[in-house]
Amino acid sequence: MGLGRTLYSWYGLRRLRWRGVRGGAALRVFGMPLVTRAPGSTIHLGCRVALCSSARWNPVGVNHPVILRTLFADAEISIDDDCGLSGATVCAARSVRIGRACLIGANVVITDYDFHAVAPARRRAVTARDAIGCAPVVIEDNVWIGMNAIVLKGVRIGRNSVIAAGSIVTHSIPENCVAGGNPARLLRRLDNTGT
Repeated sequence: MGLGRTLYSWYGLRRLRWRGVRGGAALRVFGMPLVTRAPGSTIHLGCRVALCSSARWNPVGVNHPVILRTLFADAEISIDDDCGLSGATVCAARSVRIGRACLIGANVVITDYDFHAVAPARRRAVTARDAIGCAPVVIEDNVWIGMNAIVLKGVRIGRNSVIAAGSIVTHSIPENCVAGGNPARLLRRLDNTGT
């Protein structure tokens, strides 16, 4: 690892700490993540988590840095040990939990919030979570989410599952399967060998 890369990583780690992110041992930062943490909210990164925010360190490139954002005082983002995120956005109004050993591909968006009310009256003025639409997201252990996928509110993705690139996940996906499409649907089950 060159001196420039070492200093860049050191600065990225310091920036996470300045933003109040709690991180485990051996956290790795490639490029500079964007972090916005609402006062009173929590962002926790487990041990050996890797955040890749630069196309320089990702073979398919990333459209933007890793974005970690909490919107309300009691919101939480929790990313467990050995996960890797490349140019991904994780935004929580209530709760986004990502289990151990997950791969979150380039430019994936994961959010538990609709951001605007569906009802046309006062769509721009309403800010209450429950009036807008908000439900926790849970991604269980060893999930792989392919590049450019979107995971929306209230979704649970079961352990060992794969979400195909470009998919939009609007409902829960069982464990040990491959899902894809818009909206994502079960494409096939995975056996113990992963085939």
